Amino acid sequence: MINNENISDSEIRVIGVARSSARGKSPWRRWLAVAVAVVSLAGVALGVVLWLGRRTVVEAEGGVSAFEQRQPVVQPHPLREWIAGLDSLKAVGTLTRDLTVNDIPLRVYAPLNSTPHLEVGYGVADHRERAILFFQAADVRADNGGIVGAFVLRGEPLSRGLSKRGYCAIIGDKVIVGVADNSPLFEQATEQNGYFFRQYPLVDNGQLVENELKNKSVRRGLCELEGRVVVVESQTPESLHDFAQALVDIGVSNAIYLVGSSAVAWCMDSNGNGTKMGLWDERVYKNISFIVWPQNPENR
Repeated sequence: MINNENISDSEIRVIGVARSSARGKSPWRRWLAVAVAVVSLAGVALGVVLWLGRRTVVEAEGGVSAFEQRQPVVQPHPLREWIAGLDSLKAVGTLTRDLTVNDIPLRVYAPLNSTPHLEVGYGVADHRERAILFFQAADVRADNGGIVGAFVLRGEPLSRGLSKRGYCAIIGDKVIVGVADNSPLFEQATEQNGYFFRQYPLVDNGQLVENELKNKSVRRGLCELEGRVVVVESQTPESLHDFAQALVDIGVSNAIYLVGSSAVAWCMDSNGNGTKMGLWDERVYKNISFIVWPQNPENR
């Protein structure tokens, strides 16, 4: 071994010449190593992207491989079969169905073999035996007792205005429930001896519609369900938002509000047994309106 301590001040010792020489040859090797690392990382990244892309395509196609065929699971709406069975019934009356959705107890009223119309005044309440179902339709102004929103009675416009975006039009044997700022059905109802009224919108093409009412009350809705117009009522006080969400969850495609809480209503089953709902002793507004399903077409 060389003793580094035996070096005088006038001597110079070069240390690590071989190592320094190796450094002179090392840069291209380092660049080569970096290039190999970059290519390797790029290959790994490309593999991950391709794998994720393949996974997305496979999941979109409903399976994890060509040998596993997965059939989509269709969850039927809870009332689909019941609604479909109503078309074969020949009786005239109202069938009801109770169910609970989102912890909200609901009652569905399905009138059989009857087309509704509108009436103004308490005459239908005085002669309830001629109806299988009726509920209060448009709202009444508290200040002057007038009908709120556009209203057509047998082709005669009794009120105009857009206070609420929901509407119901009855023209001939066709009942249309929808949501729109302006609807040509108002003019069509006036021209064809039809009916039209406005109310709060609840469901528009299967989507919940938010409203300004935030209190809780017994709620009622005029609904299009599986192609049939029915009335759905909550059996407990609910917010309008929760009630509308429950309607969406049972498969309602379009719905507008009907006056709930203690409003006068009537239901008669196919055996002629009638049930009164609401407060019948209070008769305050002469312009109170009802949507009525009669027992006989002559009663329209």
